[in-house]
Amino acid sequence: MDEVFKALADPTRRGLLDELFREDGQTLSALEERYSMSRFGVMKHLKQLEEAGLVVTKRQGREKLHYLNPVPIRLIHDRWVSKYAEPWAAGLSELKTRLEGDMEKVFEIYIRTTPERIWEAITDPSLRRKYNFGVGVESEWTTGSSYRSLHPKVDGPLVEGENLEVDPPRRLVQTMIAMWGDDVKQEGTSRVTWEIEPIAEDSCRLTVTHDQLREGANDQLYGGWPMVLSGLKTLLETGEELTTPGSLMYA
Repeated sequence: MDEVFKALADPTRRGLLDELFREDGQTLSALEERYSMSRFGVMKHLKQLEEAGLVVTKRQGREKLHYLNPVPIRLIHDRWVSKYAEPWAAGLSELKTRLEGDMEKVFEIYIRTTPERIWEAITDPSLRRKYNFGVGVESEWTTGSSYRSLHPKVDGPLVEGENLEVDPPRRLVQTMIAMWGDDVKQEGTSRVTWEIEPIAEDSCRLTVTHDQLREGANDQLYGGWPMVLSGLKTLLETGEELTTPGSLMYA
């Protein structure tokens, strides 16, 4: 967390995060136009934000796009803010943005564990419930198979979809149809990609990309990811369950 606090201490870096909050997936050139500093200066600030995990980059053709990663901010909230604030206040800090055309949201987190344990936590119903607001998942986990997300206190699935790619313990690509309310049902089908990359013998990088979202899509579809990934990290590293506004909602 020290790197995150250090990165947030600089007003220029906070401004860059604000720009990505306003419009996610921007190129270096687009961000450079908004500041009266050299291209190298903007690159230096972006590099520090990347090192702190606050910005994630993805290649799209010849361009390198920068995405705001709210997961470290969520972890700070859970560690330093939530115990002093009412749970509903977390909703005020959810990070929302719109892109031209389809939206793509990228979330990244580092976990001290193995790829196999992350894969098990994603696919095992009992483990999934411990960090996913009490919601488990049922599937055969083969390419082309279906899956359903279920909560014991809710009739019927909350989410359903198809497993497009199943490559344990590295990559899982799924369609997602939200079913928990009429406001999200009308959003139709989006896509979620889980990518697990070993970084060292004892740690992995988990990247979740939620895309094929329409412009201005209901933020209930993707706003819970920081809480889910924070809970996953806490569970695998400590064996404890993390209390979040999402988990309280379905308690």
